[in-house]
Amino acid sequence: MLAAYRPTGNGRVERQVLIVRDHVLAGRAFSSVEELNAAFTAWVPLRRAKGHGTDGEVIGLRAIRDHVALRPLPQTPYVVTQRYLRHVGKDCLVAFDANLYSVPARKVRPRQLVDVRATKSQIMLHATAPDRSGQTLLAVHSRAVGRGARIVDEKHWDGLPTGAGRRVTTGDGGLPRPRRHDALGPQAGRWRPC
Repeated sequence: MLAAYRPTGNGRVERQVLIVRDHVLAGRAFSSVEELNAAFTAWVPLRRAKGHGTDGEVIGLRAIRDHVALRPLPQTPYVVTQRYLRHVGKDCLVAFDANLYSVPARKVRPRQLVDVRATKSQIMLHATAPDRSGQTLLAVHSRAVGRGARIVDEKHWDGLPTGAGRRVTTGDGGLPRPRRHDALGPQAGRWRPC
């Protein structure tokens, strides 16, 4: 595998493609995939009998040694996870990938940084420091499809203010909001020449 931002190493990786092209494909036409595979299969033992250009080691012997050194694949599959740091909002929601995900109000504070670990199907939200029991996991949600979704576990909002003693609106179409000139009199808010 080639490390990122290492353009000088790319030649070693791409060279294998050129070797196959020059030694197996050059000057030949194949009428089927089976015929191409047969030509490649016949060429592999010839290639493995040669010495490597850099270290002089016989390619086939080095391949045997490398195969013996390989360990079996793990029983659990390797899960690719993207990791990001995000701030918690006042409403205990964390914005990630144009969607909002809830975290427990009793375990976080506004503007606290949380570690978002995203897989193809899940969003896991972790605290950046472990709690008293050594745990960092705050919440697990299914990853939203699209943009603008709010993925909320209602239990996460236990502990948030209920809205008593402050102005809240439900948006259900109560009284219309007074316009500025209605509140200040008929002439307020109108343009008058000086």
